[in-house]
Amino acid sequence: METVQFTASESVNLTVPPENTPIKHYLRQPRRLVEAIADPKLMTPLEKKSSGNRFHLKMRPLNFLDVYHFQPSAVLKVVADSQGTVTLTSESCEVIGNDYINDRFSLSLKGKLSPIEENGQVYLRGKADLKVDVDLPPPLWLTPRSMLESTGNGLLKGVLTRIKQKLLKQLISDYQHWANQTETTAKTAADSSLSSPRTA
Repeated sequence: METVQFTASESVNLTVPPENTPIKHYLRQPRRLVEAIADPKLMTPLEKKSSGNRFHLKMRPLNFLDVYHFQPSAVLKVVADSQGTVTLTSESCEVIGNDYINDRFSLSLKGKLSPIEENGQVYLRGKADLKVDVDLPPPLWLTPRSMLESTGNGLLKGVLTRIKQKLLKQLISDYQHWANQTETTAKTAADSSLSSPRTA
């Protein structure tokens, strides 16, 4: 039985616009962060509370050599420390649409995203590594290994690239929206406390 491994990596470096509420506070909200970088239709929180940090994420259907069509999914755990550094790790995986591959397939996704301050400017820097091991179906045993690996690596790179594009497009925008909401809420609460009649 032939086993093949596919790998891909992607890095990100984002400039964070200044807001009154530092981005590290935003990054400590796992659900909000995942919703900003994943397609809501393909993501399901596994815990009801908003602070829950485990999610079931389906990837878009993949087409391998125009022969196999399947949809990988994984349970992801998202953890943030007090400084806002986010670590994302896959806990389990499943292949939807192909039982043969599902029984012979393992997926590992590891990612890290950190707010870094340099010369008064905050940046978001991170890296994601995606690895898949799969036992090849018999029809592919005679296919050149170099072709299999380049095709598989390209598919994984495409998965990470889509996540990166979503992050670049959505995360800062959502952070700014959240920061403005937070500031408005705090101002309203302060105004309310100032206008409340004082008791002797």
